[in-house]
Amino acid sequence: MKAPQAPTQFNKLFEQIIAKKRLPKVFQLANQLPADRDYPHWDQLRRKPAPNGFSHEEWWVALKMKRKAAYRTTPLCDKDETPFVYFIPDNVQELLHEIDFGGGGFIGMPDPVTNPQNRDRYIISSLIQEAITSSQLEGAVTTREVAKEMIKTGRAPRDRSEQMILNNYATMQKIIQIKEQEMSPELLFDIHRSVTRETLDNPDAAGRLRNLNEQVRVMDNEGEIYHTPPSAIELPERLQQMCRFANGETPDQFIPPVVRAVLLHFWLAYDHPFVDGNGRTARALFYWCMLRNKFWLFEFVSISNILVKAPVQYARSFLYTETDENDLNYFILYQMDVIHRAICALHEYIDRKQQELSETAGNLRSLKNFNHRQQTLLTHALRHPAQEYTIASHQRSHAVAYATARSDLLELAEQKLLTERKRGRAIIFEAMSDLNARLKKYR
Repeated sequence: MKAPQAPTQFNKLFEQIIAKKRLPKVFQLANQLPADRDYPHWDQLRRKPAPNGFSHEEWWVALKMKRKAAYRTTPLCDKDETPFVYFIPDNVQELLHEIDFGGGGFIGMPDPVTNPQNRDRYIISSLIQEAITSSQLEGAVTTREVAKEMIKTGRAPRDRSEQMILNNYATMQKIIQIKEQEMSPELLFDIHRSVTRETLDNPDAAGRLRNLNEQVRVMDNEGEIYHTPPSAIELPERLQQMCRFANGETPDQFIPPVVRAVLLHFWLAYDHPFVDGNGRTARALFYWCMLRNKFWLFEFVSISNILVKAPVQYARSFLYTETDENDLNYFILYQMDVIHRAICALHEYIDRKQQELSETAGNLRSLKNFNHRQQTLLTHALRHPAQEYTIASHQRSHAVAYATARSDLLELAEQKLLTERKRGRAIIFEAMSDLNARLKKYR
């Protein structure tokens, strides 16, 4: 990815405009500019046709004057102690409304995620999805099928990529459990240890801040440096400031909870306090903040599934902020769109699954002798006749005790709907080849 061209310093451009006696015209242009919905960076704006009678630099200054008038400072400062700034433009307000409506309350929520019988299954599916795609953003290489098989069967990871995925899965489960706890350095270190377990070249680096002799840079595959984080000397104090922000103690003005979660994501990524695992920890911190602020649907939403489809845009949103006077709106706007798309993707996924269930409802409508977990397995088996099931995979899919999962599968085998065979110490269950015909007797 090519680094974006940074704009000339605003004060320098402003002085040039004054010297050319163009300031009244630029003020007039600023007043005429429409709402800044696209929020272009200079690197984008310079490629577009400028308004008639104005240079690109004058257009940029007019745009920046409107933005600067609305800026609010944050407790996060860069390495030169200059605060990062933001404001909430109209399109962010609209997205916040959509996210507030779709991510917190039960109004309009699909029945599968409010129905206790299905809730656990959808949580498990979401955790697996987020674990895989968050790891892929950090370089993990494996197929989703293999990763799902590893998590559901409980087998040990075969390589670092699989270990990263398993760690992310365990971390997402941990986030759900600790969502009511206040953020502290100790809790963040615990999250980092969970994310990086058995994946670091130096195992001692897990759950601690990087030290002075551990130089960290954010760069591309060709060695171009995009970001140099603050010195390790500053990290203890910066971490304390971040925790106070995470817990809502700073700043004095109100920040919408979703924006606060997004800014936490940026803050940890900017500071890069750990030797490795910063991106995964930043996204885990985002989830903690969302769930802590009662956006319960985020137990089911995967933002990394959206981010992994366009990793360059994700990286560019960081660079736009750093190269334009610490303007966080580039990152906020991008993340708001990602969150909104992730919520929409969840609804689409649930609609698709409901449609699949309705297509096989004729086979299952009269299965009064089977519980909802067994019905789910039989529905899946009808669509995937070659699928293998184990007690461990069934247990993980539905978040139930081992004895419950064992009883479910053995009962289906006794009813001659599943076959069972040994593979080592595990019992493998498969659907009967004529499962559809066998189900007819239960109608």
